[in-house]
Amino acid sequence: MGTKGEGNRQRIIDAADDLFYRRGYNQTSFQDISDATGIPRGNFYYYFKTKDEILNAVVNSRIAGLNTILNQCELETDDARERLLLFSDMLDFRRDDVVQSGCPIGSLSSELAKDDTELHEVSRQAFVLLRDWIRLQFETLGLGNADDLAMDLLARMQGVTVMACAFKDVEFVKRSHQEVKDWIKAKTLN
Repeated sequence: MGTKGEGNRQRIIDAADDLFYRRGYNQTSFQDISDATGIPRGNFYYYFKTKDEILNAVVNSRIAGLNTILNQCELETDDARERLLLFSDMLDFRRDDVVQSGCPIGSLSSELAKDDTELHEVSRQAFVLLRDWIRLQFETLGLGNADDLAMDLLARMQGVTVMACAFKDVEFVKRSHQEVKDWIKAKTLN
Protein backbone atom coordinates (compact mmCIF):
# COMPACT_ATOMS: atom_id res chain seq x y z
CA MET A 1 0.00 0.00 0.00
CA GLY A 2 1.42 3.37 -1.00
CA THR A 3 1.63 6.57 1.02
CA LYS A 4 -1.81 7.73 -0.14
CA GLY A 5 -3.26 4.33 0.69
CA GLU A 6 -1.72 4.38 4.16
CA GLY A 7 -3.03 7.91 4.64
CA ASN A 8 -6.56 6.88 3.67
CA ARG A 9 -6.39 3.79 5.84
CA GLN A 10 -5.32 5.91 8.82
CA ARG A 11 -8.09 8.45 8.12
CA ILE A 12 -10.61 5.60 8.24
CA ILE A 13 -9.17 4.32 11.52
CA ASP A 14 -9.12 7.79 13.09
CA ALA A 15 -12.69 8.60 12.01
CA ALA A 16 -13.96 5.19 13.15
CA ASP A 17 -12.16 5.58 16.48
CA ASP A 18 -13.86 8.91 17.11
CA LEU A 19 -17.27 7.66 15.96
CA PHE A 20 -17.05 4.44 17.99
CA TYR A 21 -16.16 6.56 21.01
CA ARG A 22 -18.80 9.26 20.55
CA ARG A 23 -21.66 7.14 19.15
CA GLY A 24 -20.79 3.53 19.84
CA TYR A 25 -19.71 0.68 17.59
CA ASN A 26 -23.22 -0.56 16.84
CA GLN A 27 -24.50 2.92 16.04
CA THR A 28 -21.72 3.65 13.54
CA SER A 29 -22.14 2.58 9.93
CA PHE A 30 -19.76 2.41 7.00
CA GLN A 31 -21.65 5.42 5.65
CA ASP A 32 -20.97 7.38 8.84
CA ILE A 33 -17.26 6.67 8.51
CA SER A 34 -17.39 7.56 4.81
CA ASP A 35 -19.09 10.86 5.61
CA ALA A 36 -16.49 11.66 8.28
CA THR A 37 -13.52 10.89 6.01
CA GLY A 38 -14.82 11.94 2.61
CA ILE A 39 -13.62 8.59 1.29
CA PRO A 40 -16.30 6.89 -0.81
CA ARG A 41 -17.80 3.91 0.96
CA GLY A 42 -16.96 1.61 -1.95
CA ASN A 43 -13.27 2.39 -1.50
CA PHE A 44 -13.33 1.13 2.12
CA TYR A 45 -13.18 -2.44 0.91
CA TYR A 46 -9.70 -1.82 -0.42
CA TYR A 47 -8.58 -1.19 3.17
CA PHE A 48 -11.10 -3.12 5.28
CA LYS A 49 -13.45 -5.91 4.22
CA THR A 50 -15.68 -5.66 7.29
CA LYS A 51 -16.55 -3.32 10.12
CA ASP A 52 -14.97 -5.88 12.47
CA GLU A 53 -11.64 -5.35 10.67
CA ILE A 54 -12.00 -1.63 11.27
CA LEU A 55 -12.68 -2.37 14.94
CA ASN A 56 -9.50 -4.43 15.15
CA ALA A 57 -7.53 -1.57 13.61
CA VAL A 58 -9.10 0.93 16.03
CA VAL A 59 -8.29 -1.25 19.04
CA ASN A 60 -4.72 -1.74 17.80
CA SER A 61 -4.40 2.02 17.39
CA ARG A 62 -5.71 2.59 20.92
CA ILE A 63 -3.30 -0.01 22.29
CA ALA A 64 -0.42 1.70 20.47
CA GLY A 65 -1.48 5.01 22.04
CA LEU A 66 -1.68 3.43 25.48
CA ASN A 67 1.74 1.88 25.02
CA THR A 68 3.08 5.34 24.23
CA ILE A 69 1.54 6.70 27.45
CA LEU A 70 2.87 3.81 29.54
CA ASN A 71 6.32 4.13 27.98
CA GLN A 72 6.28 7.85 28.76
CA CYS A 73 5.50 7.04 32.40
CA GLU A 74 8.51 4.70 32.42
CA LEU A 75 10.75 7.34 30.84
CA GLU A 76 9.67 9.93 33.40
CA THR A 77 10.70 7.93 36.45
CA ASP A 78 12.14 4.65 37.66
CA ASP A 79 9.88 4.75 40.72
CA ALA A 80 6.86 2.45 40.27
CA ARG A 81 4.74 4.50 42.67
CA GLU A 82 5.39 7.66 40.68
CA ARG A 83 4.57 5.77 37.47
CA LEU A 84 1.18 4.84 38.89
CA LEU A 85 0.54 8.45 39.85
CA LEU A 86 1.52 9.58 36.35
CA PHE A 87 -0.78 6.95 34.88
CA SER A 88 -3.69 8.27 36.97
CA ASP A 89 -3.17 11.66 35.32
CA MET A 90 -4.99 10.26 32.28
CA LEU A 91 -8.17 11.25 34.12
CA ASP A 92 -7.05 14.86 34.06
CA PHE A 93 -5.60 14.87 30.55
CA ARG A 94 -8.80 13.47 29.05
CA ARG A 95 -11.17 15.26 31.41
CA ASP A 96 -13.28 17.08 28.80
CA ASP A 97 -13.65 13.96 26.66
CA VAL A 98 -14.48 11.87 29.74
CA VAL A 99 -17.22 14.28 30.78
CA GLN A 100 -18.63 14.32 27.26
CA SER A 101 -18.37 10.65 26.27
CA GLY A 102 -16.89 8.56 29.09
CA CYS A 103 -13.85 6.35 28.65
CA PRO A 104 -13.20 5.20 25.08
CA ILE A 105 -11.90 1.84 26.26
CA GLY A 106 -14.60 1.22 28.85
CA SER A 107 -17.45 2.38 26.63
CA LEU A 108 -16.45 0.12 23.76
CA SER A 109 -15.76 -2.87 25.96
CA SER A 110 -19.09 -2.50 27.78
CA GLU A 111 -21.01 -2.15 24.54
CA LEU A 112 -19.43 -5.17 22.92
CA ALA A 113 -19.69 -7.35 26.03
CA LYS A 114 -23.46 -7.27 25.53
CA ASP A 115 -23.43 -8.40 21.93
CA ASP A 116 -20.49 -10.37 20.73
CA THR A 117 -18.00 -12.51 22.61
CA GLU A 118 -15.35 -12.36 19.89
CA LEU A 119 -15.55 -8.59 19.45
CA HIS A 120 -15.61 -8.09 23.20
CA GLU A 121 -12.39 -10.09 23.49
CA VAL A 122 -10.79 -7.76 20.93
CA SER A 123 -12.00 -4.61 22.70
CA ARG A 124 -10.92 -5.80 26.13
CA GLN A 125 -7.26 -6.16 25.07
CA ALA A 126 -6.63 -2.53 26.01
CA PHE A 127 -7.77 -3.31 29.56
CA VAL A 128 -5.54 -6.38 29.63
CA LEU A 129 -2.56 -4.22 28.65
CA LEU A 130 -3.36 -1.68 31.38
CA ARG A 131 -4.02 -4.30 34.06
CA ASP A 132 -0.74 -6.08 33.29
CA TRP A 133 1.26 -2.84 33.36
CA ILE A 134 -0.35 -1.65 36.58
CA ARG A 135 0.14 -5.08 38.18
CA LEU A 136 3.84 -4.93 37.27
CA GLN A 137 4.15 -1.56 39.01
CA PHE A 138 2.58 -2.93 42.20
CA GLU A 139 4.75 -6.06 41.99
CA THR A 140 7.84 -3.87 41.61
CA LEU A 141 6.84 -2.25 44.88
CA GLY A 142 6.78 -5.69 46.49
CA LEU A 143 3.03 -5.93 46.97
CA GLY A 144 1.72 -9.51 46.96
CA ASN A 145 -1.82 -8.61 45.96
CA ALA A 146 -0.69 -6.75 42.84
CA ASP A 147 -3.33 -8.19 40.52
CA ASP A 148 -6.15 -7.24 42.91
CA LEU A 149 -4.71 -3.75 43.28
CA ALA A 150 -4.42 -3.39 39.50
CA MET A 151 -8.07 -4.33 39.06
CA ASP A 152 -9.06 -1.99 41.90
CA LEU A 153 -7.22 0.94 40.34
CA LEU A 154 -8.78 0.31 36.93
CA ALA A 155 -12.22 -0.01 38.53
CA ARG A 156 -11.77 3.27 40.41
CA MET A 157 -10.73 5.10 37.27
CA GLN A 158 -13.55 3.57 35.23
CA GLY A 159 -16.06 4.46 37.91
CA VAL A 160 -14.93 8.06 37.77
CA THR A 161 -15.35 8.17 33.99
CA VAL A 162 -18.83 6.64 34.09
CA MET A 163 -20.13 8.98 36.79
CA ALA A 164 -18.44 12.06 35.31
CA CYS A 165 -20.09 11.35 31.98
CA ALA A 166 -23.47 10.54 33.53
CA PHE A 167 -23.52 13.83 35.46
CA LYS A 168 -21.38 15.92 33.06
CA ASP A 169 -19.39 16.98 36.11
CA VAL A 170 -15.87 18.34 35.61
CA GLU A 171 -15.42 19.06 39.32
CA PHE A 172 -16.17 15.42 40.12
CA VAL A 173 -13.30 14.36 37.84
CA LYS A 174 -10.91 16.78 39.54
CA ARG A 175 -11.90 15.66 43.05
CA SER A 176 -11.93 11.98 42.14
CA HIS A 177 -8.55 12.19 40.43
CA GLN A 178 -7.08 13.45 43.70
CA GLU A 179 -8.82 10.63 45.57
CA VAL A 180 -7.32 8.09 43.13
CA LYS A 181 -3.88 9.58 43.74
CA ASP A 182 -4.43 9.43 47.51
CA TRP A 183 -5.51 5.77 47.16
CA ILE A 184 -2.33 4.95 45.19
CA LYS A 185 -0.19 6.65 47.81
CA ALA A 186 -1.93 4.81 50.65
CA LYS A 187 -1.59 1.42 48.95
CA THR A 188 2.06 1.93 48.08
CA LEU A 189 3.42 3.24 51.36
CA ASN A 190 6.43 1.21 52.39
